[in-house]
Amino acid sequence: MRLFDTNVQELKYRVLREIVRLEHAGQLESKLATIPKTIVPGPKATMRCCIYHERAIVEERVRIAMGGDTSDSCPVEVIDIACDECPTRRFFVTDLCRGCIAHRCHAACPAGAISFENHKAVIDSNKCLECGKCMKVCPYGAINETQRPCIRGCKAGAISLDEERKARIDSEKCVGCGTCVYQCPFGAIVDKSYIIDLLRMLRESQDGKKFKVYAAIAPSIVSQFSYARIGQIVSGIKQAGFHSVVEVALGADITAAKEAKEFCEKDFLLSSCCPSFVKYVEINYPGLAENISTTASPMVEIAKLIKSTDPDAKVVFIGPCVSKKSEFRLEKTGGAVDCVITFEELQALFDGLDIDVESLSDGELDNASYYGRIFARTGGVSAALEHVVNESGGGKKVKAEVCDGLEQCRIALLKAGHGRLDANFIEGMACEGGCVGGAACLSHGPKSKSDVDNYARQALESDVRGALKVFGSLAGAPDAPRSDPQSVR
Repeated sequence: MRLFDTNVQELKYRVLREIVRLEHAGQLESKLATIPKTIVPGPKATMRCCIYHERAIVEERVRIAMGGDTSDSCPVEVIDIACDECPTRRFFVTDLCRGCIAHRCHAACPAGAISFENHKAVIDSNKCLECGKCMKVCPYGAINETQRPCIRGCKAGAISLDEERKARIDSEKCVGCGTCVYQCPFGAIVDKSYIIDLLRMLRESQDGKKFKVYAAIAPSIVSQFSYARIGQIVSGIKQAGFHSVVEVALGADITAAKEAKEFCEKDFLLSSCCPSFVKYVEINYPGLAENISTTASPMVEIAKLIKSTDPDAKVVFIGPCVSKKSEFRLEKTGGAVDCVITFEELQALFDGLDIDVESLSDGELDNASYYGRIFARTGGVSAALEHVVNESGGGKKVKAEVCDGLEQCRIALLKAGHGRLDANFIEGMACEGGCVGGAACLSHGPKSKSDVDNYARQALESDVRGALKVFGSLAGAPDAPRSDPQSVR
């Protein structure tokens, strides 16, 4: 059974699993230096030039898996010694060059980087400005461009190359989506992990005697862990030491109700569910930042709900999102969430603790609506908002611009900034497909959306109003009117 899409994910998982195993046994500090040899036993190298290079990279992976550089708020880091296999030249001349006498490439180059050897064009990479003008004018299309996967994948423009041609992340531009982590074929970019914090939190809880630890799971979980039922995953999480498992989808129901009220009060609104989209707007379109919904994300809403009933609780978000590792530390979240781990890390947790999920009976999980659950995929936020607004009977109509990935977000925001967007609500998702396409999913594929929709249809509550009955009773307001979304504000 293959759990992951790529061998890079497999390597990350093996490091995390070993850290979990040693920390749980109380041996992490004493055996930390043994992890590289455990992961890369040798004697022959399987990934790099030699086992010593491989072990040095694993050592860096261990450091990042234990929290990485805490002085940098960026949720991802570059492993310099792993970033050494990508092409160093962006533009190069292929065999299609016919050695023409027009020399348009030479004439177009502003840096004088093109010369000719045996009548063929040659690009001096030390002089090349990477402007691409030569490529555009070549009549044979003989000049090609090779862009590094991390740079091509980063739609925020946060990745560049340093003087040694290593990837560098500009934390002022980075929106934390984690696309670069999944796109890098050599695993040279890694998201920081807080799995050690989680393990120590679970241990300090003393099996719930000191405080209870709640797992808040994202609805996109149903498109993952294909080897087990969602009920078995719930049981596995509890066996790991969590007191209870709650759906973030219920937080999405709360968000939908609050955001609907805010939408009815404003002429134009941007969604606040995706922290990478929010940060992208704040960095690149500050003039539109005032239109971002002030409603908290579903992750924060469900955590606030849990702590309203159990003030001493600790809440751990489990999902596909790298960006959440930044969001939960933001001042505006008020410390509602105590830790974040990804689906990749949850799998490492299960296996590091020797939890056989497939052998477990099903745990119960049903405390959200159809609409709360479809927040996990593109278009779900807009559908939920439209549903609540229509139910409120205020007469206002939602005309949504659904943005699937940061590139579509950029286009919509450009239009909005120039007053040319024919919409009054922008649903922005940094990951293509929505949360089901998150960088830290176990697997990425087209089935994810259908999995979420099928799971949503299994919800006992078909609408937000029904789900909010749970919210009303938990929040101590069972008599609050249910028909008006403003009642949960």
